[in-house]
Amino acid sequence: MDQGCRMSGGGGDSQGGGSRVAITLEDLESFTEDQLSDGDENLEEGGAMEEDEQDRLLNYWQDIGRIHQVTVPQDMAAPIQQLTTNTESARDRQEIPFNLITRKEKCGEVLYEKRRYEKANWACVTVQEETYEQTTCLGFMKLMRYICQQNSSGHYLGMTVPIVTVVRTNESRSALSREVTVAYYLPSPHQAQPPQPMDPDITMQEWPPTVVYSRSFSGVTNEHSIMNELTMLVEVLGLSEDRVCEPFIVAGYTSPAAANRHNEIWFLERL
Repeated sequence: MDQGCRMSGGGGDSQGGGSRVAITLEDLESFTEDQLSDGDENLEEGGAMEEDEQDRLLNYWQDIGRIHQVTVPQDMAAPIQQLTTNTESARDRQEIPFNLITRKEKCGEVLYEKRRYEKANWACVTVQEETYEQTTCLGFMKLMRYICQQNSSGHYLGMTVPIVTVVRTNESRSALSREVTVAYYLPSPHQAQPPQPMDPDITMQEWPPTVVYSRSFSGVTNEHSIMNELTMLVEVLGLSEDRVCEPFIVAGYTSPAAANRHNEIWFLERL
């Protein structure tokens, strides 16, 4: 993978849902005309309920967006609902496969894991805003549209986790660079022939096999928390300045709109 997007996969928190019941031909034949008319009315009510749910989810994301000074536009209502409906639980989200090489623990705490990720196709978008949170939110919204039918297949592609952001620091390593790449791992059925994005800002990239050092952390992901986590991982690994390889990766397993997030910091091994 190139240095601009070398190894980079949040996902979405679940809301809503419900089970589907199959209706057979015999069931339909047993309905009376009155029952069918009632069904039409229920369908209309169901459509109204679906619109209400869209509005509710959109309003929730807009409230979260305002906290981070991000505008969530009206056209995000359908992608937000589709992503939420289709990722009702963690089981509905494919985790990016990797091979665990080693795990370092101390007093029951996992200090870091060393993993190998194989060659794979990713959808990437590079964004530059005033803050890290604004950048990642805008990048993730672009990827949501791609995942939710705005692609050459015209179908919902499926959610994978983690969603990753590729970050760099300034020369003194005291702050994050403004330019960030947000990336989405294509689900297994689409790896061989990735659907092409309709958004010209999104590029499809094949990343080579990569070894990463990963450390988990929870809570918000902003410039302050990421810089702290970068420092902690450097210390845990016992790295000197000349052994710190950029870019770094922030891996998010939960949606940017989630209150409690599961995140990881990844360092790339210098091969």
